[in-house]
Amino acid sequence: IRPIYNPTTMSEDEVPPEETTAPDGEEVEPAKEEESTAHFEPVVKLEEVEVKSGEEDEEVVFGVRAKLFIFGETMLDVGTGNKSWKERGIGEARILRHREHQRLRLLMRQEKTMKVIANHALDPRIKLEPNVGSDRSWVWSAFDFAEGELVETVFALRFVDSDTAQEFKNKFIECQAEMEKLLAGEDKPGADGGAAADEAAEALAGLSTKEEAKEE
Repeated sequence: IRPIYNPTTMSEDEVPPEETTAPDGEEVEPAKEEESTAHFEPVVKLEEVEVKSGEEDEEVVFGVRAKLFIFGETMLDVGTGNKSWKERGIGEARILRHREHQRLRLLMRQEKTMKVIANHALDPRIKLEPNVGSDRSWVWSAFDFAEGELVETVFALRFVDSDTAQEFKNKFIECQAEMEKLLAGEDKPGADGGAAADEAAEALAGLSTKEEAKEE
C-alpha cells in the first residue's frame, strides 16, 4: 500500500528544494534586486525661518512649575452667568523683567504646546489670597492678555507644596514693590487712582507672546 501524500503533514526536511535548473538542464542564477538611483527634486522648497517668542528682550527673574486655573464660564455656560473653576494648563509660571523699561510681568505657557495661558503686568494692587482649604495655592485677579486682549480674569495657581507656594508669593510681592517704585517714577502713586498701573497692563499689548516667523 502506497502512503497518501499530505502536504500539511510534511516536515521542513521533507520539503523539496526549489529547482534552479532550466528545462534544458542549464542552471539558472536567482534574479538580483537592483537598487533605485532615481533622484527627485522637491516640489516646494522650505526656507529657513527665525522663530521668535516675544521674550527676547526680557530676563527671567523667577520661575516655578505649577497648575493654573481660571474662574469663569465654560463653553456650555457662555452667557448664562454660571461660573466655575476650570483648568487652563500646567507649565512654568515665570516673572519676566524687560531689559529696557524694566517693567515686570507674569507669563505662563502650557508646557506641551507652549501656548500662553497667563500674561499680565505685576500690578502693585494685586492681592494674592490663599485658596480655601489649601495651603499650596493662591487666588488673585488681574487684567490678563493671554488671548490677545485685556480681560479681567480670576486666577488660581497650585504648587507642588506649601513651601513652593510661599516662595512664589514672596517673590511676587518683592517684584510688585519693584514695579511700584518704577511706576512712581512715571507718575505719582495713588494720586492718579492707579492709572499708571492700568497703563502698564495695557502695555502688554506691545509685548508679543505669539510665535512670529521672519524669513532670513
